[in-house]
Amino acid sequence: MIHALDRVAIATPRLADAARAYAIVLGRSAREDEGSASFALTNVRLDLVADQMQRPGLVALSLAVDDLDGCERRLTRRHLPVERPVDPGSSTTSARLLADRQATYGVPIEFHARPQDLEAPLSPARPGAEATAVTALDHLVIRTPNPERAIALYAGRLGLSLRLDRSHPEWGARLLFFRCGALTIELVHDLKKGIGEGEDRLWGLSWRVPDVLGAHARLRAATVELSDVRRGRRPGTLVFTVRSHTAGVATLLIGADADAAGLAP
Repeated sequence: MIHALDRVAIATPRLADAARAYAIVLGRSAREDEGSASFALTNVRLDLVADQMQRPGLVALSLAVDDLDGCERRLTRRHLPVERPVDPGSSTTSARLLADRQATYGVPIEFHARPQDLEAPLSPARPGAEATAVTALDHLVIRTPNPERAIALYAGRLGLSLRLDRSHPEWGARLLFFRCGALTIELVHDLKKGIGEGEDRLWGLSWRVPDVLGAHARLRAATVELSDVRRGRRPGTLVFTVRSHTAGVATLLIGADADAAGLAP
């Protein structure tokens, strides 16, 4: 039914500033339209949306399906209510489905039809960033107060493959990894807080980059606030945290660990 996480959206009250900031972080040029700017990666599109009323940060995700009508029937049978919204300025319904926010525990999820073999060209790399530009989204992070509820939604109703369910007391977290096309949707539960019934929250993005050390040097030269490079929790990777230029989204860059000698674990 679902074959990709097609788009993620970030709200920002200052669109031009956010577009410039993300162009630096991703190393790619934005496509700008009235009220929005977007970046095309190999497995997802990032949309920046002007919004003066909403707190900056992740505000929506869009899942791609082969058959929208079939998706609607299946989700309805699985007790996940959806609706076809009316397009602004039109009396016709749009070619997308919106999931009921109560049924998704506060996470805004929509569905639209897209063939699996449809490929969009990458946003062009900025001059000097060709070797260090972000190429893809590695995983999207959602924080949840109730991991069993999350499994019932993402594996049961949405039909995503649960690849990992592991508690790490040393990190204070239980991690759930759901495969969605060429990336992972990660649900994180804070073990110290126990099980709760509050809303889930879109929280962070982890971007893949072919040369993680080069990307770190490029961003540091651009005065972006960064952590040091460290070994990733996934074997064979290096990561660093981006602490500015992200419109309020927790952001990590991840790449292959070619030679981690001398780096802190």
